[in-house]
Amino acid sequence: MLPFAFKKLIYYGYKKGMMRMFGCVFCQIAAREKPSTILYEDEQCIVFQDVNPKAPVHVLVVPRKHIPSLNENMPQDNALLGHLLAVAAHMAKEKGIEGTGYRIVINTNAEAGQTVFHLHLHVMGGRIMRWPPG
Repeated sequence: MLPFAFKKLIYYGYKKGMMRMFGCVFCQIAAREKPSTILYEDEQCIVFQDVNPKAPVHVLVVPRKHIPSLNENMPQDNALLGHLLAVAAHMAKEKGIEGTGYRIVINTNAEAGQTVFHLHLHVMGGRIMRWPPG
């Protein structure tokens, strides 16, 4: 778990352009420039294992289009956002958790826990999820 101060540093670093200088890790994974366990891909998105899983099943559904967070989505992204949810449901079925249940999470900005500023959906399951999260 990253300390809040570190998350805030990442967020403000992103806002000042540091992420552009170093590149987006999710864009690099989608371009196959960085290794990852890719489970699914199509022309709009890619799905891979989370490197720090919080549940027995924890995959990330990432659009190929770089959208920093849900706050920056545009009206033309509505179909893409729907596609990401459909792919998340497909992955839950592929992983065998559609019957027992799963959670889809989108963290938006530092205080919500977003550490990579490229919109992504966490699909988690395989254990009992408590409420409230976090």
